[in-house]
Amino acid sequence: MNVLNYIDGEMRAAQAGAVLDNVNPATGAVYGQIPDSDAADVAMAYEAAAAAFPSWSVTPAEERFKILNAIAEGIDGLRDALALAESNDQGKPLWLAKNEMIRAAQNFRFFATAAMQFSSESHAMEDKAINYTLRTPLGVVGCISPWNLPLYLFSWKIAPALAAGNCVVAKPSEFTPVTAAMLGEICNAAGLPKGVLNIVQGLGGKVGQAIVEHPNIKAISFTGGTVTGKHIVGVAGPMFKKVSLELGGKNPNIIFADADLDKAVKTTVNSSFMNQGEICLCGSRVFVQRAVYDQVKSALVEAVKAMKVGDPLHAETRVGAIVSKPHYEKVLGYIELAKAEGAAVLCGGGALYPEGFEGGYFIAPTILEGLNWDARCNMEEIFGPVITLTPFDTVEEVLAMANATEYGLAATVWTQDLTRAHKVAAQLQMGIVWINCWLLRDLRTPFGGVKGSGVGREGGWEAMKFFTEVKNVCIAL
Repeated sequence: MNVLNYIDGEMRAAQAGAVLDNVNPATGAVYGQIPDSDAADVAMAYEAAAAAFPSWSVTPAEERFKILNAIAEGIDGLRDALALAESNDQGKPLWLAKNEMIRAAQNFRFFATAAMQFSSESHAMEDKAINYTLRTPLGVVGCISPWNLPLYLFSWKIAPALAAGNCVVAKPSEFTPVTAAMLGEICNAAGLPKGVLNIVQGLGGKVGQAIVEHPNIKAISFTGGTVTGKHIVGVAGPMFKKVSLELGGKNPNIIFADADLDKAVKTTVNSSFMNQGEICLCGSRVFVQRAVYDQVKSALVEAVKAMKVGDPLHAETRVGAIVSKPHYEKVLGYIELAKAEGAAVLCGGGALYPEGFEGGYFIAPTILEGLNWDARCNMEEIFGPVITLTPFDTVEEVLAMANATEYGLAATVWTQDLTRAHKVAAQLQMGIVWINCWLLRDLRTPFGGVKGSGVGREGGWEAMKFFTEVKNVCIAL
């Protein structure tokens, strides 16, 4: 399927005419082309956005609500087509892609209502003065999203930016371009004015770089790797742009002996291997209290061995293809590194070649044990269907291991001791802690990490505040 840029309400090829191949990771075959855009295309998108901003920024909140809600309805109406496109692009199971389309629609619907409710504040200084705050849109902002949850995370950025009155220049991943292009068509059908949203396809080093470098793009919201995040800060910081970065994770999953072990094992399988482990929130380091270590290990290995890997369009498939050949090779490289570091492979441990998909990028869900807590495969983000098991004895020991990485995105804690749950949650150096659950999300809550996992927060009022400038007005009485 060939796609185009969406600029000023129209589908356009890259101005230079260059294209990139789009590969289906389940087959390894090229099945479409996308624009190989560059700074000239970003400049065109910016001009369209800048021209639309004066009108969109003062569009009544109720009208913005109607349009964003119509976009949500459009996503719902094309749920099956969007899910199929995402499965073909990313390699994920079709059933999972359908679930993610529900969340993509929810993102627009949630921030549509936020446009109606976002308000200023006032503070009375007794009989001296009244202070009030104004929150105004920034102008043209840049939204750069990753390949693992393409439309889900694309909409998570775009929706609050538009709800707050900004115009957007957005870049999806070059590995997963199709649903972003389909979103452009949905926006036109929903009545979004031309230029309010512009989607530029292409490589991060060209398109993403041009967005970050553009002198008049006021803010950058980025989700992706920590190395790229550091680069963005280095470029955007001296330009005094607002920056929100949701970066990598090396998330601990801590199972205490008193946990509901059946639920902990079932959820751990899901939290470790959903979307081929290609979710920043996946638990890749599983720490199990020694008294139940063997029991949990046996149950995890049995459950993971039973997972069906293969055709993403098959209803029973639980693990699909890795998104691209370079990432596939990276994950396999980490498995070989783990073996060299002394890991024992409990299951998986290499590539798979499902019948009919021999050219695809499939890796068996892999469980490793025996690594030191500070081994590279316990410290570095693999971002694939690979987890490590490590026993622990005390709370202090597991906290030290859990907090040892440069990352601090999310953690899951399994215990029925309420006091311990609260104490451990407070001491984990993470932006998100789930107790006896995983990925249970309320869109009103702040989302993001600490340390190398990012800067800033998304979700709820945090996103609306990021995409606005605040001004204090003081009136003497």
